[in-house]
Amino acid sequence: MSDSNASSLPHLPSSQAQAQASGAWSPQQKSSETRLIIYRSDVMTQLMKMIERVAPSQANVLVLGESGTGKELLARALHEKSARKSKPFVAINCGALRETLLESELFGHEKGSFTGAYSRKIGLAEAANGGTLFLDEIGELPLSIQAKLLRFIQEGEIFRVGGKESIKVDIRLVCATNRELDQEVVRGAFREDLFYRINTIVVSAPPLRRRKEDIPILVTHFLNSGSPTFLNRGKTIDEEAMAVLTKYEWPGNIRELQNVCERLQILSEGHMIMVNDLPDSIRNPETKDEGTEFDPSVPLYELEKRYILKALGHYGGNKTQAAQGLGITIKTLYNKLHEYGEFEKYAVHSKPAKD
Repeated sequence: MSDSNASSLPHLPSSQAQAQASGAWSPQQKSSETRLIIYRSDVMTQLMKMIERVAPSQANVLVLGESGTGKELLARALHEKSARKSKPFVAINCGALRETLLESELFGHEKGSFTGAYSRKIGLAEAANGGTLFLDEIGELPLSIQAKLLRFIQEGEIFRVGGKESIKVDIRLVCATNRELDQEVVRGAFREDLFYRINTIVVSAPPLRRRKEDIPILVTHFLNSGSPTFLNRGKTIDEEAMAVLTKYEWPGNIRELQNVCERLQILSEGHMIMVNDLPDSIRNPETKDEGTEFDPSVPLYELEKRYILKALGHYGGNKTQAAQGLGITIKTLYNKLHEYGEFEKYAVHSKPAKD
């Protein structure tokens, strides 16, 4: 999702304004843009002005924000407003891969460098040459890889796993995290020298609860522009239902809102979405599940699996938010999903942009 023409987006088209006046929001057909940053709030307006100022520089940028706030969208906006926009934008989720695979994914490997390395592989850092490399969840990066990343930033060169020759790579580095990296430095979990290398410029993505005036136009956009596999695009939404959505705190942020809109497209009856069509967790956010009686036929393993998957459902598939809610690390959650055979269902894959 890019922010092309984002500065023109804060205002609703006239047909939407008319729909608002009549008590319903009617989404209009948009262009074939695949990436959009949609906003009208002051906090986002100021943020996008900062993006405009920072993008032309070569400075490394650290994007902070909760899970689901659109940190990758901001990274893409930085790329697309820079002189590197015609080159690749390559993203990697540092928390989604096990340590043994992460180095190979990031820096590549030579044929025969380890079991299963049947051919040479170009790493994502090398694939991003001339463009932008986006490291999401950089706070999850193991210390061993942090040291190699620091050398890459300082020297501008990489070594493939098993390789002996250095490879010069020119990239603009953008990182993102929902962790407090300064506290991770104090704990010894993140290198101080790397921390100061990646945070030349710090950009903060506000949570949705701090930009509630954006919710109506985001809902309008999501109801109209869902995946082609979804039915019933173009539904309107009742004013009272919109008020409920606006009041809700959205712990999963924009990703949770998008997930809810996709479900409403499919499950709501009629052309207009009413309050009763909204999930109960949004209409009655204070409602708690009743306690579960002990059942000797259900093993602890099964209860744990159900509870973890239920947490993922509650947070709209946001793994970092679910891990925080469960009180476990993101790596523990990934390991559990691998154990349950559910990882692919919740995995988000990023590929280099093709220009």
